[in-house]
Amino acid sequence: MGRTLLCEIVTPERIIYTSEVKMVVAPTIDGEVGILPLHAPLVSALKPGEIRVRYGDDEVEWFAISGGYIQVHMDKVIILADHAAIASQIDVERARHALELAEKRMAELPKDAEAEISACEQQLKWCEIQVEVAKKA
Repeated sequence: MGRTLLCEIVTPERIIYTSEVKMVVAPTIDGEVGILPLHAPLVSALKPGEIRVRYGDDEVEWFAISGGYIQVHMDKVIILADHAAIASQIDVERARHALELAEKRMAELPKDAEAEISACEQQLKWCEIQVEVAKKA
């Protein structure tokens, strides 16, 4: 298999994924970054989006994340996210239902409720990302 990276995807509740991989692609706030073995050390904030983990020649795992941080050091990639889900385990109907509820809630909020609007927007984005990533499983 050649040289690999140890990849860990972690949320406050649990470790979502741990494996030796060939490549990790993540959505940093400055753009998408691809991590290969021998990558320079890196710490960056992540925006909500999808993580791609290549562990074989044509084998890719997809993950939805709500944002967070990535750390790369000595062939180890750690992704810390508030929420993360592997594409194959996303309940699409549940995510769509949550999306509808968040849209209804957003429409009912007063325009001056900035904190609630921000929380609602984050929930909407998380639901949208789950639906999109689940399609790739």
